[in-house]
Amino acid sequence: MNSKHSQVQPVFYWAVGILTLVIISGVLLPDNLEAVTGTVQGFISNTFGWYYLIAVTLFAIVCLFLIVSPYGKIKLGKEDDKPEYGYLSWFAMLFSAGMGIGLVFFGVAEPMSHFAIHSPTVDEGTVEAARESMRFVFFHYGLHAWGIYAMIAICLAYFNFRKGKSGLISGTLSPIMNTDGVTGKVIDTFALVATVTGIVTSLGFGAVQMNGGISYLTDLPINFWVQAIIIVIVTALFLTSTTTGLNKGIRLLSNFNMILALILLVFIATFGAALYSLNLFTNTLGTYIQTLPELSFRIAPGSPERREWINDWTIFYWAWWIAWSPYVGTFIARVSRGRTLREFTIAVLLVPSLVGFIWFSFVGGAGISLESQGIMTISSLAEEEMLFGILSTMPISTITSILAIILIAVFFITSADSATFVLSMHSTNGSLNPPNGIKFVWGIVLSVTAIVLLYSGGLQGLQNVMIIAAFPFSIIMLLMVYSLLRSLRYEQIRRTAQQKKEMKELRQFKKKREKEDKLAKKQRKKNQ
Repeated sequence: MNSKHSQVQPVFYWAVGILTLVIISGVLLPDNLEAVTGTVQGFISNTFGWYYLIAVTLFAIVCLFLIVSPYGKIKLGKEDDKPEYGYLSWFAMLFSAGMGIGLVFFGVAEPMSHFAIHSPTVDEGTVEAARESMRFVFFHYGLHAWGIYAMIAICLAYFNFRKGKSGLISGTLSPIMNTDGVTGKVIDTFALVATVTGIVTSLGFGAVQMNGGISYLTDLPINFWVQAIIIVIVTALFLTSTTTGLNKGIRLLSNFNMILALILLVFIATFGAALYSLNLFTNTLGTYIQTLPELSFRIAPGSPERREWINDWTIFYWAWWIAWSPYVGTFIARVSRGRTLREFTIAVLLVPSLVGFIWFSFVGGAGISLESQGIMTISSLAEEEMLFGILSTMPISTITSILAIILIAVFFITSADSATFVLSMHSTNGSLNPPNGIKFVWGIVLSVTAIVLLYSGGLQGLQNVMIIAAFPFSIIMLLMVYSLLRSLRYEQIRRTAQQKKEMKELRQFKKKREKEDKLAKKQRKKNQ
């Protein structure tokens, strides 16, 4: 706490102050908060949907450009830096932080919604609806989603580890503006607030689904009070974990997460619709690649019904990933020091996307198969119960349902644990080892905010606040990309100039040596 990098910065108080106002409004005027946030969220989605599509597609394109460009050789760190973590632990941590609860909550719910409840393009319940369902799922969890995370992580890691800037969002903008004063603090405050809203949305999904699973197995009702108790219990667990640090708590939990998820995936693949899911995965992967440009810019002008679907799903997801990106990006940057831009971008874009595609194909494919064959109407269940619905059709359903609840709880703990670490970093001038006290405060703020927003508007209230907070941060992201590309270009110019200088000096040295050799040869002949 005594060093400059561990002292609490003003942005902490600014962000907590804003969140406190939201909490007080949610407690005293819950209906008003939901109405106001709903109105603002609707305005942003309807007015700036086109902007979200273009911005997020731009992030994905820049990531692909970095892979094939000469910049890919640049290291996220100094030239002699080595990666701190092996590939397995690295993948586990970035995946658990980036997609955990979302994959479990929407693993069945989203494919079933597109297939049987509200298809984006075709009639519900048809073979075409199943194909379209999975194509849009791949779109929402594929290259665009991970392009957002990768973009933030690259900017933070490059400027922090290679250029020696602070590990803050504002530090990435130093090449294009003065971020030492109020401007930098405002930017970092926006990042903190956006991060909190993205995280509490995920915590809300986790609490609701844990409630759904417990309710499916017992007589416990699905309501706010049960969800609040779940959040309180999980908060106590992740606050205990967060004191152990990055190398123990988060890394071990992330590895445990991946093992649990793999066990559940293998079980569903074994007793579900394995062949159907494999065919669905292969077919969808092809159509996803073929139609990615069309999907990227699909805004449905002139069709209010389809535009509403895009707002509810695609725009919601892009806002959610953007809101999550300061947290996930900071965390991925923190564990990726020493890797090259090319290695990092390929891994972060492709590996989690492919794992997500496999997960949805088998988990969501099992639900579509059950409903198509008339075995069980999964779509009639609440979203938070759909996963447990498909497990109920398989052997040892009680055991696997308990395993799924544990998986959600561990993802919950890992996400909250990682989030408190990242928020504390941004509150202490980018400290790579923030004090436990500040992590404890952020843990409490996250949990209280999630409980209050669930109380005032349920999951919809969480989503409204998150989309509102994501909008200004998306503008900051575009500035970060510009700052990164500008800095990379200047570094490449300097590197090229240095190489030319070295080549020139080498040629001059060779000429000098040749001249000296000729003179020496003449002297030897003369002496003979």
